[in-house]
Amino acid sequence: MIAFMWNLLLALIWVVLTGAFNGYNFLLGFLLGYVALSILQRHIPILNGYSRRLPNLIRFAGFFFVELVKANMKVAYDVMTPIWYMKPGVIALPLEAKTDLEITLVANLISLTPGTLSLDVSDDRRVLFIHAMFMEDEQALRQELKEMERRALEILR
Repeated sequence: MIAFMWNLLLALIWVVLTGAFNGYNFLLGFLLGYVALSILQRHIPILNGYSRRLPNLIRFAGFFFVELVKANMKVAYDVMTPIWYMKPGVIALPLEAKTDLEITLVANLISLTPGTLSLDVSDDRRVLFIHAMFMEDEQALRQELKEMERRALEILR
């Protein structure tokens, strides 16, 4: 998070020094700051791993988009056909996420996907309770949700 703040600061400095206050110039400054911090990360321990976050974020965005389209198609098909294929249920998903930010991100990503809704987190913050519309294969659903959690945590850690 500190490296990201430094990146934002470098982008703002770029905008001020160039005198062009627009989004494109800010984006250029952000990219130049990213490159500078990527080079410096070998010498400054607090920046270690920052250069891997952008590729991870891009991969996660592609993964989440595909999951979002698949879930939307499944729900739309179920709504449009006269026979309902949904088998709703609640599952308990053990969490690898530890901090409040990680748990919140995972729970919100699950809720954003049609057909699933995060209900609650256990008191010890180790289990997330999820309502799912399609519970025909609980183990497959659990694996999909764990994959989403793993990829989300890859961005934050």
